Amino acid sequence: MSRIVVLGAGLGGMATAYDLRAALGAGADITVIGDGPYFNFTPSNPWVAVGWRTPERIRVAVREPLNEHGIHFSAVPVQAILPDENRLQLLDGQMMGYDYLIIATGPRLAFDEVPGLGPENGFTQSVCTGPHAQAAWAAYQKFLDNPGPIVVGAVQGASCFGPAYEFAMILDADLRRRKLRDRAPITFVTPEPYVGHMGLGGVGDSKGLLESELRKRDIRWITNAKVAAIEAGHIKLDELDAKGALLQAHGLPFAYAMLIPAFTGVDAVRAVPALVNPRGFVQIDAFQRSPIYRNVFAAGVCVAIPPVESTPVPTGAPKTGFMIESMVGAIVQNIQAELAGAPADARATWNAVCLADMGETGAAFVALPQIPPRNVTWAKTGKWVHLAKIAFEKYYLKKARTGNTHPVFERYVLKLLEIETLKPRAPRH
Repeated sequence: MSRIVVLGAGLGGMATAYDLRAALGAGADITVIGDGPYFNFTPSNPWVAVGWRTPERIRVAVREPLNEHGIHFSAVPVQAILPDENRLQLLDGQMMGYDYLIIATGPRLAFDEVPGLGPENGFTQSVCTGPHAQAAWAAYQKFLDNPGPIVVGAVQGASCFGPAYEFAMILDADLRRRKLRDRAPITFVTPEPYVGHMGLGGVGDSKGLLESELRKRDIRWITNAKVAAIEAGHIKLDELDAKGALLQAHGLPFAYAMLIPAFTGVDAVRAVPALVNPRGFVQIDAFQRSPIYRNVFAAGVCVAIPPVESTPVPTGAPKTGFMIESMVGAIVQNIQAELAGAPADARATWNAVCLADMGETGAAFVALPQIPPRNVTWAKTGKWVHLAKIAFEKYYLKKARTGNTHPVFERYVLKLLEIETLKPRAPRH
């Protein structure tokens, strides 16, 4: 019986474990190793940070549902990966062997790369994890007693811009409901060369669309921004021009700030040089597999993807939920093929679909494929995007809780996203 270990109990890890069980039946011994006992639906973290969701509503204790599918679970994180030995060392000293390893850990949050960044040893908030969103909500409640300037955005090297745009507009919506918006000017700070770049070189008219949405909400922005340091109530940043030369130095006061950090690979992964690139992300071939360790696969944010283009201030390429789902599908098919004695030949589509909530409306961005040139690019706004975000929250929480999703619900979500409009049509003659 093949021993398959999945590192990570997030979107990619949980989907991989359940899909492997469905594909392989009882013919595999599957273990999931998580960093704690919960699956947390990360895209809902911005709602937690303003009190629109409770942490309990967007997380699932995964041990019981995994066990019901015959999948083992450990909440003890991995301390070391020993790929030459096909073994893992857990934080408690336990050793675990494997025949196949799937890395779906998500990223390490590189707050340490900017002085004063982050909620633990710095002065800014984060929505990157469940505990961070909860801390951001606690800080926001204190802010509401004495409102002032707000800074939202991302720092140099960031690759996940959607939550930053979301949070700026969600804050705007929440403060207007509380009739406090006039006491809280908002500035959006980003390393992107222009608003709506998204680490993707733009998607359709994302530049004009997001600039318009920010203007409607009286949110000012600074692009090509490189954050030098953060002190209590003050951000120092340099705004560069298109050639990377200093255009203007800014000092921004803030009473509340949320900045997305750059990502690296998690410590246990980046400690294996032959497995990763210089930032600690897993190098993979066309089949989601390590070129060096052929029984090691990877999916999600931990995967190495080069930037779509060079920018004056470094930016990375995002990995969206749809892309992660396609990576998972390819991994499952390839492991199933290898166990049957066939070659691994399934490839992920790497299409990007991003849903950004804006309170009661939202914006959707679609890039097929993510890396240019593309067959399809568009950006749209509407209340349907807000509803689609809620639908996906229910979809993934149900999948984490049961391992199953209702096919009627899946069709509803796809229709809501207007995926049918993206299918190629035969030309009319």
